Amino acid sequence: MSDIEIKNVIKLFTVLLLSEKEQHGYELMKKMEERTGKKISPGQIYPFLKQLKEHKYVDTEGREERDKLVYYLTPEGKRFVVRLSEKFGDLFEIAIKPKLTECAHCKCEIYKGGYKKKIGGRYLDFCCRNCANSYGKGNRH
Repeated sequence: MSDIEIKNVIKLFTVLLLSEKEQHGYELMKKMEERTGKKISPGQIYPFLKQLKEHKYVDTEGREERDKLVYYLTPEGKRFVVRLSEKFGDLFEIAIKPKLTECAHCKCEIYKGGYKKKIGGRYLDFCCRNCANSYGKGNRH
């Protein structure tokens, strides 16, 4: 079976959100709206979920929570997401790169979190408290 063509951000976002955890369609729409600030309609989500199910990339499970169907990636769906990630890898890198900082001590890349410490009158970024405490002492973990 051939891969589904991903021609818009909503479709890409749908499979990426499903790779995080199983969710029902309304939950997917709400998360997309929160993250993008744009209204997402059922017509943008449910036909695509149906297509994913026809390709056996997702399956559903009924829940007692108002009989909502919960969608989850099948093993083939997880492989599909890996192929998408490889295909869109450069795009992901462009989106993430500006959000990365480098640990002043070990030089690893920090995406979120990290630790700041004031040294020599200025704040430096570190991946962890151990690197901050080891900074300038020559030992790296």
